[in-house]
Amino acid sequence: MEIIQIVSLGIVTSLLVLVVKEQRPSFAFFLILLAGIFIFLTVIKHVSEILNLIQYLGARANINGMYIETILQIIGIAYLAEFGAHITRDAGLASVAAKIELAGKVLILVLAVPILTAVIETIIGFIPA
Repeated sequence: MEIIQIVSLGIVTSLLVLVVKEQRPSFAFFLILLAGIFIFLTVIKHVSEILNLIQYLGARANINGMYIETILQIIGIAYLAEFGAHITRDAGLASVAAKIELAGKVLILVLAVPILTAVIETIIGFIPA
């Protein structure tokens, strides 16, 4: 199972980082970065399967493709912003991590505006004039 490999990699990387961190902090961060990238690449293929399923279900339900695509973009931004924030936080740059999270939230809000507009217009359409 892949989760066993991922957890094992995380534990081994953590132990190596604890041993190496005092002597070579830049090498310790490099180990963290490599482990993060490897884990990300391992799970990304499963994410693409889920995305394909969501698009298929959206097409079967006759949902406008723009809404499905926007929701998938929002999910992608959330995951990438979190991943980037964690990596920068591991590097000791908490302030940069906070700015990455803020940027992710703003971009999610920007993408959500058309969906919110459509929902509000639909609600207004139900209200008698």
